[in-house]
Amino acid sequence: MSAIERSSAKETIRLLFSSKTFLTGFIIVIIISIIAVSADYMIRYPPLKFVGKPFTPPSDKFIFGTDDMGRDIYSMTISASRVSLIIGLIAAVLTTLLGMFIGLSSGMIGGIYDILMMRSIDFLLSLPYLALALVILAFLKPNLYIIILVIVILSWISTAKIVRADTLVVKELPFVEAAKAMGGSKVYITLKHVTPNILHAVISSLVLNVRNAILFEASLSFLGFGDPHYISWGAILFFARRGGAFAAGAWWYIIPPGFMIMITVLGFTLLSIGLNDVLNPRLRRY
Repeated sequence: MSAIERSSAKETIRLLFSSKTFLTGFIIVIIISIIAVSADYMIRYPPLKFVGKPFTPPSDKFIFGTDDMGRDIYSMTISASRVSLIIGLIAAVLTTLLGMFIGLSSGMIGGIYDILMMRSIDFLLSLPYLALALVILAFLKPNLYIIILVIVILSWISTAKIVRADTLVVKELPFVEAAKAMGGSKVYITLKHVTPNILHAVISSLVLNVRNAILFEASLSFLGFGDPHYISWGAILFFARRGGAFAAGAWWYIIPPGFMIMITVLGFTLLSIGLNDVLNPRLRRY
Protein backbone atom coordinates (compact mmCIF):
# COMPACT_ATOMS: atom_id res chain seq x y z
CA MET A 1 0.00 0.00 0.00
CA SER A 2 1.43 3.35 -1.05
CA ALA A 3 1.70 6.41 1.20
CA ILE A 4 -1.19 8.06 -0.67
CA GLU A 5 -3.40 5.02 -0.17
CA ARG A 6 -2.50 4.84 3.54
CA SER A 7 -3.31 8.53 3.94
CA SER A 8 -6.65 8.04 2.14
CA ALA A 9 -7.51 5.05 4.35
CA LYS A 10 -6.70 7.03 7.52
CA GLU A 11 -8.84 9.93 6.33
CA THR A 12 -11.74 7.58 5.58
CA ILE A 13 -11.50 6.02 9.05
CA ARG A 14 -11.35 9.49 10.62
CA LEU A 15 -14.46 10.55 8.71
CA LEU A 16 -16.29 7.38 9.70
CA PHE A 17 -15.65 7.76 13.40
CA SER A 18 -16.44 11.47 13.30
CA SER A 19 -19.91 10.54 12.02
CA LYS A 20 -22.33 10.22 14.95
CA THR A 21 -24.59 7.99 12.88
CA PHE A 22 -21.80 5.53 12.05
CA LEU A 23 -20.34 5.64 15.56
CA THR A 24 -23.69 4.92 17.22
CA GLY A 25 -24.38 2.00 14.88
CA PHE A 26 -20.82 0.71 15.29
CA ILE A 27 -21.08 0.68 19.11
CA ILE A 28 -24.44 -1.11 19.02
CA VAL A 29 -23.18 -3.76 16.58
CA ILE A 30 -20.00 -4.32 18.60
CA ILE A 31 -22.01 -4.80 21.81
CA ILE A 32 -24.39 -7.26 20.12
CA SER A 33 -21.42 -9.12 18.62
CA ILE A 34 -19.72 -9.39 22.03
CA ILE A 35 -22.93 -10.77 23.51
CA ALA A 36 -23.20 -13.35 20.72
CA VAL A 37 -19.55 -14.45 20.98
CA SER A 38 -19.55 -14.69 24.79
CA ALA A 39 -23.09 -16.10 25.12
CA ASP A 40 -21.92 -19.35 26.73
CA TYR A 41 -20.22 -17.39 29.53
CA MET A 42 -23.12 -14.98 30.12
CA ILE A 43 -26.02 -17.39 30.56
CA ARG A 44 -27.04 -18.76 33.96
CA TYR A 45 -28.87 -21.90 32.88
CA PRO A 46 -29.06 -24.11 29.78
CA PRO A 47 -31.51 -22.23 27.54
CA LEU A 48 -33.89 -25.18 27.06
CA LYS A 49 -33.78 -26.54 30.62
CA PHE A 50 -36.79 -26.20 32.91
CA VAL A 51 -35.37 -24.35 35.91
CA GLY A 52 -38.32 -22.62 37.56
CA LYS A 53 -42.07 -22.22 37.79
CA PRO A 54 -43.91 -21.16 34.62
CA PHE A 55 -44.41 -17.42 34.07
CA THR A 56 -42.22 -16.34 36.99
CA PRO A 57 -41.76 -12.54 36.84
CA PRO A 58 -38.23 -11.05 36.71
CA SER A 59 -36.28 -11.52 39.94
CA ASP A 60 -32.73 -11.88 41.25
CA LYS A 61 -32.76 -15.55 40.24
CA PHE A 62 -34.35 -15.01 36.84
CA ILE A 63 -33.40 -11.61 35.43
CA PHE A 64 -35.96 -11.76 32.60
CA GLY A 65 -38.32 -14.19 34.35
CA THR A 66 -39.34 -17.61 33.02
CA ASP A 67 -41.52 -18.73 30.13
CA ASP A 68 -44.63 -20.91 30.11
CA MET A 69 -42.48 -24.01 30.60
CA GLY A 70 -40.23 -22.65 33.33
CA ARG A 71 -37.21 -21.91 31.12
CA ASP A 72 -34.96 -18.93 31.85
CA ILE A 73 -35.79 -16.21 29.31
CA TYR A 74 -32.50 -14.38 29.93
CA SER A 75 -30.50 -17.48 28.94
CA MET A 76 -32.73 -18.05 25.92
CA THR A 77 -32.39 -14.44 24.73
CA ILE A 78 -28.61 -14.34 25.12
CA SER A 79 -28.15 -17.71 23.39
CA ALA A 80 -30.48 -16.67 20.57
CA SER A 81 -28.25 -13.69 19.76
CA ARG A 82 -25.63 -16.04 18.31
CA VAL A 83 -28.09 -17.86 16.05
CA SER A 84 -29.78 -14.68 14.81
CA LEU A 85 -26.45 -12.97 14.12
CA ILE A 86 -24.91 -15.98 12.36
CA ILE A 87 -27.94 -16.35 10.09
CA GLY A 88 -27.89 -12.61 9.40
CA LEU A 89 -24.17 -12.49 8.55
CA ILE A 90 -24.05 -15.61 6.35
CA ALA A 91 -27.25 -14.74 4.49
CA ALA A 92 -26.06 -11.13 4.02
CA VAL A 93 -22.68 -12.14 2.57
CA LEU A 94 -24.25 -14.59 0.11
CA THR A 95 -27.02 -12.15 -0.80
CA THR A 96 -24.54 -9.34 -1.43
CA LEU A 97 -22.23 -11.51 -3.54
CA LEU A 98 -25.13 -12.74 -5.68
CA GLY A 99 -26.61 -9.26 -6.06
CA MET A 100 -23.21 -7.77 -6.84
CA PHE A 101 -22.51 -10.36 -9.55
CA ILE A 102 -25.90 -9.92 -11.22
CA GLY A 103 -25.83 -6.12 -10.94
CA LEU A 104 -22.27 -5.82 -12.28
CA SER A 105 -22.80 -8.24 -15.15
CA SER A 106 -26.11 -6.64 -16.10
CA GLY A 107 -24.65 -3.13 -16.09
CA MET A 108 -21.48 -4.05 -17.94
CA ILE A 109 -22.92 -6.45 -20.55
CA GLY A 110 -26.10 -4.50 -21.27
CA GLY A 111 -28.25 -5.34 -24.27
CA ILE A 112 -30.69 -8.25 -24.17
CA TYR A 113 -29.09 -9.70 -21.04
CA ASP A 114 -29.65 -6.46 -19.13
CA ILE A 115 -33.26 -6.20 -20.35
CA LEU A 116 -34.01 -9.80 -19.33
CA MET A 117 -32.46 -9.35 -15.89
CA MET A 118 -34.34 -6.11 -15.24
CA ARG A 119 -37.67 -7.61 -16.33
CA SER A 120 -36.98 -10.62 -14.10
CA ILE A 121 -36.24 -8.29 -11.19
CA ASP A 122 -39.43 -6.31 -11.84
CA PHE A 123 -41.40 -9.57 -11.76
CA LEU A 124 -39.76 -10.70 -8.51
CA LEU A 125 -40.43 -7.31 -6.93
CA SER A 126 -44.14 -7.82 -7.54
CA LEU A 127 -44.18 -11.01 -5.44
CA PRO A 128 -44.93 -11.00 -1.69
CA TYR A 129 -41.60 -12.15 -0.26
CA LEU A 130 -42.82 -13.46 3.09
CA ALA A 131 -45.72 -15.39 1.59
CA LEU A 132 -43.43 -16.89 -1.05
CA ALA A 133 -40.91 -17.89 1.65
CA LEU A 134 -43.67 -19.60 3.64
CA VAL A 135 -44.78 -21.53 0.57
CA ILE A 136 -41.22 -22.71 -0.10
CA LEU A 137 -40.63 -23.71 3.54
CA ALA A 138 -43.99 -25.52 3.66
CA PHE A 139 -42.61 -28.03 1.14
CA LEU A 140 -39.17 -28.26 2.74
CA LYS A 141 -38.04 -29.22 6.23
CA PRO A 142 -36.91 -25.90 7.74
CA ASN A 143 -33.34 -25.83 9.04
CA LEU A 144 -30.63 -23.18 9.19
CA TYR A 145 -29.29 -23.96 5.72
CA ILE A 146 -32.72 -23.94 4.06
CA ILE A 147 -33.69 -20.72 5.84
CA ILE A 148 -30.46 -19.01 4.74
CA LEU A 149 -30.99 -20.25 1.17
CA VAL A 150 -34.55 -18.90 1.10
CA ILE A 151 -33.40 -15.52 2.45
CA VAL A 152 -30.67 -15.30 -0.21
CA ILE A 153 -33.00 -16.28 -3.06
CA LEU A 154 -35.53 -13.61 -2.08
CA SER A 155 -33.20 -10.81 -0.93
CA TRP A 156 -30.57 -10.21 -3.62
CA ILE A 157 -32.75 -7.99 -5.79
CA SER A 158 -32.20 -4.64 -4.04
CA THR A 159 -28.41 -5.12 -4.06
CA ALA A 160 -28.47 -6.00 -7.76
CA LYS A 161 -30.47 -2.87 -8.64
CA ILE A 162 -28.16 -0.59 -6.60
CA VAL A 163 -24.99 -2.13 -8.06
CA ARG A 164 -26.35 -1.98 -11.61
CA ALA A 165 -27.30 1.69 -11.24
CA ASP A 166 -23.82 2.61 -9.96
CA THR A 167 -22.17 0.47 -12.64
CA LEU A 168 -24.03 2.32 -15.40
CA VAL A 169 -22.77 5.63 -13.99
CA VAL A 170 -19.15 4.55 -13.45
CA LYS A 171 -18.68 2.86 -16.82
CA GLU A 172 -19.45 6.16 -18.59
CA LEU A 173 -16.78 8.11 -16.69
CA PRO A 174 -13.76 9.42 -18.67
CA PHE A 175 -11.15 7.12 -17.11
CA VAL A 176 -13.25 4.06 -18.01
CA GLU A 177 -13.70 5.34 -21.56
CA ALA A 178 -9.93 5.83 -21.73
CA ALA A 179 -9.38 2.24 -20.60
CA LYS A 180 -11.74 1.05 -23.35
CA ALA A 181 -9.91 3.13 -25.94
CA MET A 182 -6.62 1.54 -24.87
CA GLY A 183 -8.06 -1.92 -25.59
CA GLY A 184 -8.94 -3.03 -22.08
CA SER A 185 -11.26 -6.04 -21.95
CA LYS A 186 -14.62 -5.88 -20.18
CA VAL A 187 -13.36 -8.24 -17.48
CA TYR A 188 -10.26 -6.10 -16.87
CA ILE A 189 -12.25 -2.85 -16.83
CA THR A 190 -14.86 -4.37 -14.52
CA LEU A 191 -12.31 -5.64 -11.99
CA LYS A 192 -9.79 -2.79 -12.23
CA HIS A 193 -11.91 0.31 -12.71
CA VAL A 194 -15.63 -0.31 -12.10
CA THR A 195 -15.66 -2.59 -9.05
CA PRO A 196 -13.44 -0.35 -6.83
CA ASN A 197 -15.71 2.61 -7.57
CA ILE A 198 -18.93 0.86 -6.56
CA LEU A 199 -17.59 -0.72 -3.37
CA HIS A 200 -19.27 1.97 -1.25
CA ALA A 201 -22.65 0.72 -2.51
CA VAL A 202 -21.67 -2.92 -1.98
CA ILE A 203 -20.45 -2.36 1.58
CA SER A 204 -23.54 -0.36 2.52
CA SER A 205 -25.77 -3.04 0.99
CA LEU A 206 -23.89 -5.77 2.88
CA VAL A 207 -24.52 -4.11 6.22
CA LEU A 208 -28.15 -3.43 5.34
CA ASN A 209 -28.58 -7.04 4.19
CA VAL A 210 -27.55 -8.23 7.66
CA ARG A 211 -30.43 -6.21 9.08
CA ASN A 212 -32.86 -7.52 6.48
CA ALA A 213 -31.79 -11.13 7.01
CA ILE A 214 -32.23 -10.90 10.79
CA LEU A 215 -35.71 -9.41 10.32
CA PHE A 216 -36.61 -12.01 7.69
CA GLU A 217 -35.49 -14.91 9.90
CA ALA A 218 -37.31 -13.44 12.90
CA SER A 219 -40.52 -13.19 10.85
CA LEU A 220 -40.23 -16.79 9.63
CA SER A 221 -39.48 -18.12 13.12
CA PHE A 222 -42.31 -16.09 14.68
CA LEU A 223 -44.71 -17.75 12.23
CA GLY A 224 -43.38 -21.19 13.18
CA PHE A 225 -41.10 -21.82 10.19
CA GLY A 226 -37.76 -21.61 12.00
CA ASP A 227 -35.28 -24.38 12.70
CA PRO A 228 -36.71 -26.31 15.70
CA HIS A 229 -33.20 -27.31 16.81
CA TYR A 230 -32.03 -23.72 17.42
CA ILE A 231 -33.43 -20.77 19.34
CA SER A 232 -33.49 -17.36 17.68
CA TRP A 233 -35.16 -14.15 18.82
CA GLY A 234 -38.04 -14.81 16.44
CA ALA A 235 -38.41 -18.34 17.83
CA ILE A 236 -38.72 -16.97 21.38
CA LEU A 237 -41.55 -14.70 20.25
CA PHE A 238 -43.16 -17.74 18.59
CA PHE A 239 -42.92 -19.67 21.88
CA ALA A 240 -44.41 -16.66 23.68
CA ARG A 241 -47.37 -16.50 21.30
CA ARG A 242 -47.92 -20.24 21.42
CA GLY A 243 -47.56 -20.36 25.21
CA GLY A 244 -50.15 -17.66 25.84
CA ALA A 245 -47.76 -14.96 27.07
CA PHE A 246 -49.83 -12.21 25.49
CA ALA A 247 -53.04 -13.38 27.17
CA ALA A 248 -51.26 -14.00 30.48
CA GLY A 249 -49.74 -10.51 30.46
CA ALA A 250 -46.22 -11.94 30.70
CA TRP A 251 -44.55 -8.86 29.25
CA TRP A 252 -41.11 -10.10 30.36
CA TYR A 253 -41.44 -12.96 27.87
CA ILE A 254 -42.04 -10.62 24.93
CA ILE A 255 -39.93 -7.51 25.56
CA PRO A 256 -36.35 -9.00 25.76
CA PRO A 257 -36.31 -10.74 22.32
CA GLY A 258 -38.32 -7.91 20.78
CA PHE A 259 -35.88 -5.33 22.15
CA MET A 260 -32.87 -7.31 20.89
CA ILE A 261 -34.35 -7.45 17.39
CA MET A 262 -35.14 -3.73 17.49
CA ILE A 263 -31.73 -2.59 18.77
CA THR A 264 -29.82 -4.89 16.39
CA VAL A 265 -31.83 -3.67 13.39
CA LEU A 266 -31.25 -0.08 14.52
CA GLY A 267 -27.50 -0.68 14.88
CA PHE A 268 -27.04 -2.13 11.40
CA THR A 269 -29.29 0.54 9.87
CA LEU A 270 -27.25 3.38 11.40
CA LEU A 271 -24.02 1.62 10.42
CA SER A 272 -25.17 1.35 6.81
CA ILE A 273 -26.29 5.00 6.65
CA GLY A 274 -23.01 6.17 8.18
CA LEU A 275 -20.95 4.08 5.76
CA ASN A 276 -22.88 5.35 2.76
CA ASP A 277 -22.57 8.99 3.87
CA VAL A 278 -18.79 8.73 4.11
CA LEU A 279 -17.90 6.24 1.36
CA ASN A 280 -20.28 7.49 -1.31
CA PRO A 281 -18.48 10.32 -3.16
CA ARG A 282 -21.79 11.96 -4.06
CA LEU A 283 -22.83 12.18 -0.40
CA ARG A 284 -19.52 12.77 1.36
CA ARG A 285 -19.43 15.89 3.47
CA TYR A 286 -16.15 17.62 4.27
